[in-house]
Amino acid sequence: MKKNQLATTLVHADRKLNSPQFGGVHEASNNSVLFDFEDVADLEAVFQGKKAGHVYSRSSSSSAASLQNILSELDGGIAATVFATGMAAISATFYSLLRAGDHIIVSQYLFGNTRSFFDQLTHFSIDVSYVDVSDASNVANAIKDNTKIVFCETIANPNTQVADLYKIGDYCVQHKLLFVLDNTMTPSVMFNAHSVKANLLTTSLTKYVAGHGNVLGGALIDLGNFDWRTYANIDEFYKGADSSMWGSIQIRKKGLRDMGATLAPHSAHLVSVGLETLSMRMQKTSENALTIAEFLSKNVYIRKVNYPGLLSHPQHALASQVFAGKAGYGGILSFELNPDVDMRGFLNKLNLILRATHLGDTRTLALPVASTIFYENGPEKRAEMGISDTLIRLSVGIEDVGDLIDDIANALH
Repeated sequence: MKKNQLATTLVHADRKLNSPQFGGVHEASNNSVLFDFEDVADLEAVFQGKKAGHVYSRSSSSSAASLQNILSELDGGIAATVFATGMAAISATFYSLLRAGDHIIVSQYLFGNTRSFFDQLTHFSIDVSYVDVSDASNVANAIKDNTKIVFCETIANPNTQVADLYKIGDYCVQHKLLFVLDNTMTPSVMFNAHSVKANLLTTSLTKYVAGHGNVLGGALIDLGNFDWRTYANIDEFYKGADSSMWGSIQIRKKGLRDMGATLAPHSAHLVSVGLETLSMRMQKTSENALTIAEFLSKNVYIRKVNYPGLLSHPQHALASQVFAGKAGYGGILSFELNPDVDMRGFLNKLNLILRATHLGDTRTLALPVASTIFYENGPEKRAEMGISDTLIRLSVGIEDVGDLIDDIANALH
């Protein structure tokens, strides 16, 4: 897909890829839990994976399948699987693909809930190494004989460290490791995952993809560039004729069907509607975020600003290679106030910007990080992740940027 066709594709994807009935521009939301078959042989064939179809909506439905078609197309994948949340997509993927005794390499800058999940994996005899992924040599040095997967985010939330994606991808190819990448912060309109040799993408559809703070969802996209025949943890039962699908089939069976984090049909519909404006929202959000980051970096009340679009950002050059383009550097930034500025007082004075958790919304949101989404990680892990007690995350929306800057400036005085 040519980049200049992406916005058009987003607007027309549902009707073009899924051919809704009666000339509809969106696939209808199918709320049926069960599906009737005229011939029981067809029912058996679908159950056994020999024929496409739906038997029970916990595992699949036409609503989920329609959204999966769109997501796979946008990222140039061969298959997508949708889940009730982004965390469900991550947990289903790793529970499905790992076994006791395996080792994985993970970014030390992970979002708090994701870090909590990987900490939990250690209780199931999974060895987890946390490394600074902004330097790929740390990944290379952590590889062991039993390493199966490398996992990181494209841009870390909230301190915006950018992973050394090209080199990490090369190391994974060299060592035949599965490269799983969370691109929640950088959806397809601003990032080509194939360019860094990622194999699987996890994403929170709740954030930028849906974009309006009104629906939860998550997804896994298989980019089709990993040889699953080299992966030891695929069950024999899921080794069909097409080896490129082995991973997706096992995740759908063991991760979605067995764990049950199903995306509701109406939620799938809301995500597909939100997708239509993804390109323009990301462009406006990125423009606003860069303007605000530049304003904050020159403000006497601000000690530090983290945003990949700033020349001062440690990975600005890499970010310009990986993410530069019409959609910019994304909508997340974080900053620390000077010690003499009361953080809570500043946040409470904001009038337009919402004090709320969440990101990727049309509205701009501010959050004290250490005392909320990273609170359970404790002071030692927060320090390792670079989370200071006074760090504020800003998820920038699509409002007029002048109004946002005025709101921040007024709250600082």
